Amino acid sequence: MVRRWQRWPRRLRSDFVEAAPDPTPAPSVSESAQDVPSGLVSTATATVQRVRSRVERTLVWQIVDRMLEIEFIDRGIAVAGKAFLSLFPLIIVVAAFLPEAARRAILSTLTHRLGLTGGSLKEVRQAFTSADDVRKATGALGLIFTFFFASSFATALQRAFVRVWRRPHGGALLTYPRGFAWLAGYLAYMATLGALREALGSGVIRLTLFLILATIISVAAWTATPWLMLLGDVRFRALIATGVVTALLIAAYTAVAPLWMPNTIASNQAQFGFFGVALSLISWLSGATICILLGASTGAVLVSDQGVVGRICRLGGTSLLKEGARPSLPPPTRPGRLADAFKRTGLDDI
Repeated sequence: MVRRWQRWPRRLRSDFVEAAPDPTPAPSVSESAQDVPSGLVSTATATVQRVRSRVERTLVWQIVDRMLEIEFIDRGIAVAGKAFLSLFPLIIVVAAFLPEAARRAILSTLTHRLGLTGGSLKEVRQAFTSADDVRKATGALGLIFTFFFASSFATALQRAFVRVWRRPHGGALLTYPRGFAWLAGYLAYMATLGALREALGSGVIRLTLFLILATIISVAAWTATPWLMLLGDVRFRALIATGVVTALLIAAYTAVAPLWMPNTIASNQAQFGFFGVALSLISWLSGATICILLGASTGAVLVSDQGVVGRICRLGGTSLLKEGARPSLPPPTRPGRLADAFKRTGLDDI
């Protein structure tokens, strides 16, 4: 073979060598990627981590994370369902036993908050004007049972505030009296707003005065609500931020309700009949409940801040809990995810 190779012309031998494949394998994609400077990858990773850390320290991110932690969509719908099944009947039954002026004031507040007009407004007014029939059908014993039945809504609302503030669960013996006190206070709150609206009447100046007084009363009501629900363990001044945010959210929500609520009721009623009206009311209550949960989460995050915002919202105080109160539960071990908003942890939590 060597002699035969040497007999070939030199030109052919050189062409054969150039055409022969290179035995050295080509570099793979992974080996090519290793040629990229490792410093760029580490720098990009560090930048992403630094930006994420800054975002997670913002108050907005903490509020969203707290909302995901309490599973706000699922909990809001559950509390809204209990409000429709227990709170609405309580308002109608209790209003039937009240004087005419108080019943008319509660009706005014209810219809303005729901944004009812037209046929739906007429149906609600009819439920309040038939007070004699309601009293005869209910009786004193039925009124007492209505309060006990409505306490399920107060209990569900209490558990929502407990989750927001990461508080240990309280005993039922302490929950029911405070729940009854909140139900009575909420009825008085509705009657007061209705009486103010009727007393001040219309006009720009009178409407402005009503808005100012209604805002003050609403802030006081939504500050006292979590204080009662949390068994007084959280200091009252630490809950003022919750009251302010919740009152503003509810006011904005009820202000836009007339823009969509009447059409929603008319559309659902035409499609589903009376059941459509119930769906519309549950939809409104779900939105109102989410406003309450958002206000509670915002207030809890603001007063827990260690910066200037926290010191302002705490009104100069340092401790959020009263003396002797049990410590709050630790935060979750992992960050919140969007799927947590729809998560059900169990019937006991609702």
